[in-house]
Amino acid sequence: MDQFLELTNQISNIVWGWPMIILLLGTHLYLTFRLKFPQRKIFTAIKLSVQKDKNSSGDVSQFAALATSLAATIGTGNIIGVATAVSLGGPGAVLWCWLTGVFGIATKYSEGLLAIKYRVKTSDGKMLGGPMYALERGLGYKWLGILFCVFAAIAAFGIGNTVQANAISENLALVCEDFMSPDNTKLFVGFFLAALVGFVIIGGVSSIAKWCTALVPFMALLYVLGCIYILCMNCSYLSDAISLIFNEAFSIKAIGGGTAGTVLMMAARYGIARGLFSNESGMGSAPIVAAAAQTRNPVRQALVSSTGTFWDTVIICAITGLVIVTSIIANPEISQEDGGMLTKKAFGMIPYVGTPILTFGIITFAFSTILGWSYYGERAMEYLAGKKSIIFYRLIFILLVFAGSTMSLALVWNLADIMNALMAIPNLVSLLLLSGVIAKETQHYLWNGNLDEESKEN
Repeated sequence: MDQFLELTNQISNIVWGWPMIILLLGTHLYLTFRLKFPQRKIFTAIKLSVQKDKNSSGDVSQFAALATSLAATIGTGNIIGVATAVSLGGPGAVLWCWLTGVFGIATKYSEGLLAIKYRVKTSDGKMLGGPMYALERGLGYKWLGILFCVFAAIAAFGIGNTVQANAISENLALVCEDFMSPDNTKLFVGFFLAALVGFVIIGGVSSIAKWCTALVPFMALLYVLGCIYILCMNCSYLSDAISLIFNEAFSIKAIGGGTAGTVLMMAARYGIARGLFSNESGMGSAPIVAAAAQTRNPVRQALVSSTGTFWDTVIICAITGLVIVTSIIANPEISQEDGGMLTKKAFGMIPYVGTPILTFGIITFAFSTILGWSYYGERAMEYLAGKKSIIFYRLIFILLVFAGSTMSLALVWNLADIMNALMAIPNLVSLLLLSGVIAKETQHYLWNGNLDEESKEN
């Protein structure tokens, strides 16, 4: 088992190495320029995200689809992932993480557009879409759509389920350690969490979207307010932190006597990797739920989808990065801590409520991630084996919530990372090969001023 764990760790390092980072970031840059910088319309996109196209085809509102996507995206990657990037790549990683989000907006936009463009309506009136339908209907590559769904269905068990359930149980075990043993706490949490997840997902996308719509704004606001409080406490270090972030992001100073590369290389490697992992732009997960949105044309939903990366990385990850770097400047002794402890000590600066806010944030983020990924996994399974397979998939998913609450997850993390990278590849193929379609739709609806026009597909 130790040898297998080491093997999966090596494979994970390979698939999430420089080739994947360059492919993803390259796609971000290519689509940004090909589509004439759709990031310019981010405020229009935010406005659209809170409006409803009630008379349009779809299962949930645009905001509900966005909230479900954000629920699956905003998680421990935002809280601990950014701190991990700083601990491994230095303060400069914050800027590279942020830039990844800025350019990733174009990729998330493109995914949302293709999701609506190539979605299908089932016999019972529900909308289905995502990279598998873009690959099949847009390119004729059904075999590649099948591969995407295989990787997505497996990834949902890992990053979208067991690792999140484990994060919840581990945090609650620490909270309850004075009056209950960790093992008993994890068993209790496992039973309760599995029951709650089962209760929510049994109602399908409408139930999942309802819970996510309620959870996401509240949990994100509470977390951001905590970050703002810390930044106010560290305000005297803010200008120094910003200077340090920019200087180290582009520093060519050698590390370790020149044997480990430069500060720039380390900052770029970990900042880009954590940014990509955090916002999931290019992974292909978000368009699965975007396809269920009520929208009058593909570009309107594409704009709404793009705000997910804006909130997740451009705002939340940037604020988290500033919190971590100012805290390190204020307390240099914590600079050697790992990502999780860095975040914990930063929030510990808030008297009385700092640690509870962080704990509550991790728990709610993780729970909402489970809900969002349950929908992704179900849609992938439906594509592979039909609607009747969903009930069996849900049962396995619920059982794994309990298992994840009690098991060791080093191996699961590695497998989840591998599946995430593998599902991104077919999605990136669809984005690059269909970029002409994306550009044509964008030109017509967005740049030619036809954003309110009803498309033939809807």
